[in-house]
Amino acid sequence: MANEFTATLEKVLSRELIGFKSLKSCEQLTAGASQETYRVSVEIYSAESDSSENPCVEQQLALRRSQPSIESDSSVGSISLATEARLFQLAGAAGIPGPGICYVLQVDDGLGSGFIMDWLHGETLGQRIVRSEELTAVRPRLARECGQILGRIHALDWKTAGLSGELPEVDPAALVEETWAYYRDFNVPVPMIDYTWRWLRCNLPNASRSALVHGDFRNGNLMVTTHGINAVLDWELAHIGDPVRDLGWLCVNSWRFGISTLPVGGFGEIDDLLAGYRETSGLDVSREELEFWQVFGSFWWAMATLQMASAWRSGDTPSLERPVIGRRSSEAQMDCVNLLIPGAFVLPALDEPISQGTQLPMPAELLTGVAEFLKQEVAEKLDQHNGFLARVAANSLGIAQREFQCGNELASGEQQRLQNLLGQTGELNDLRWELVNRLRSDMPLDTPGLADHLRQSVAGQLAIDQPRYSALQQPQT
Repeated sequence: MANEFTATLEKVLSRELIGFKSLKSCEQLTAGASQETYRVSVEIYSAESDSSENPCVEQQLALRRSQPSIESDSSVGSISLATEARLFQLAGAAGIPGPGICYVLQVDDGLGSGFIMDWLHGETLGQRIVRSEELTAVRPRLARECGQILGRIHALDWKTAGLSGELPEVDPAALVEETWAYYRDFNVPVPMIDYTWRWLRCNLPNASRSALVHGDFRNGNLMVTTHGINAVLDWELAHIGDPVRDLGWLCVNSWRFGISTLPVGGFGEIDDLLAGYRETSGLDVSREELEFWQVFGSFWWAMATLQMASAWRSGDTPSLERPVIGRRSSEAQMDCVNLLIPGAFVLPALDEPISQGTQLPMPAELLTGVAEFLKQEVAEKLDQHNGFLARVAANSLGIAQREFQCGNELASGEQQRLQNLLGQTGELNDLRWELVNRLRSDMPLDTPGLADHLRQSVAGQLAIDQPRYSALQQPQT
């Protein structure tokens, strides 16, 4: 409590909170990709009694701020935290559930960019929302409720609220090109991203309306109680654009947390989502519109995860989590595969003993031992934040272990398929670039062998990066 950060925070709270007595604790929770969230506990003099008698109550708040190592408080496509705070206020005034904003940090406060808000109680972890026994009764109602809330969000009068100059405005075609341009500038060959970009360009919505779009409305950014949705969180990707993007993003497989049979957040059906949306917006959304934005959502996430890894590699955002997040790109790519070119694929035999080989112990065995120690011993003895980081470290070692185990075999198969597809020989990386360059020019998307090659390559990479991801649960040969 004696460090500079908490001392500065206490100074701000004492000035801005009515009845403030003391800062009891400030706990950093699991950090997001670009933002940090803290649970702040304070003592407040009770308004019902004479403060001279020293009757106090404990109050919890949430502090959201940019990671201090990031020069800007925005990431890919995001807005400032000050604008995000204003969106919380605008939404709250319209009856959209969410926390009240207590204070927006100023430059002179010395805490960086961010804001302090009410602490609300409810479940925010997507894995628990789709599986918790406590939420069993409410889950079937959540898809319709999501649709109703989105209808109200898309009706918000952002112009009157003075947000015209603070929110990016982008149409679907520009959004597709902007997303692809981010990926292109990483200078890495990922053929499935280029394939999906081509498909999106050929299947743009014929017409779309313009509205305030939340931009990250999904399971994981919703707070749920036994009564329903208690809060819509994380407005940092809000923009002006096609509102169907929000509905499609909610249905992306990444946010179903393993319950792929329920396409809306892993808890509901699309018919219920669209019915709820129709109730509050008066608009019908077609399955074709929804599918476009589902594909775009996985395409965008495939790029965004690479962006985080690229920022880590450059040294701009040192983080244990970001390089592991970068490996999640294959998850989103596999979702694009299953939406656009579904079919059979063959996975490496990861269940074989990893001790095969003449070296004792094998490199993969060393990594496995350390990973198990981090997960089963270290993580359990640390606080929530550092325990999370220990598990991230274990996951990173697991990826490296599987790379040792089957990476050479997968690379050899990919190289042979590329040589057959392209009609030329070469090193694997050169062949990947050749395919990417052809996809960026005029290679037909129905070229014989192309879909099979992409499906097999992405599935193989995902088996290394995250073999338990639900997109791999497809018919295989």
